[in-house]
Amino acid sequence: QVRLVESGGGSVQAGGSLRLSCEVSEYTYTNGCMGWFRQAPGKEREGVAAIESNGTPTYVDSVKGRFTISRDNAENTLALEMNSLKPEDTAMYYCAADSVRCGSWPLSPLRVFGYWGQGTQVSVSS
Repeated sequence: QVRLVESGGGSVQAGGSLRLSCEVSEYTYTNGCMGWFRQAPGKEREGVAAIESNGTPTYVDSVKGRFTISRDNAENTLALEMNSLKPEDTAMYYCAADSVRCGSWPLSPLRVFGYWGQGTQVSVSS
């Protein structure tokens, strides 16, 4: 059973930084897509960043230049470095993994990921 566990969330002031981590266990898909999603209260879940097994990233426009996604295939870990945080980044952040490659639109609401973590809260105050 694939299991994902996030860590690293917390509360910061605007302009601050946080690093989210995700440990993925029992994951054997060498070419599978991994990603970070977030959901703020009262809003739809939003794809933040995704990454292919070869390291190719995709970002939603609102985080480009501020967030960096990375993965360690040997350790089966996923990370999201978040800099210059804004109050609008406040949300529950979830890591996700899939058995297939990211493809062209990995952050589309129609893209289904097979495995999800429980989430970690990120709160940014102004």
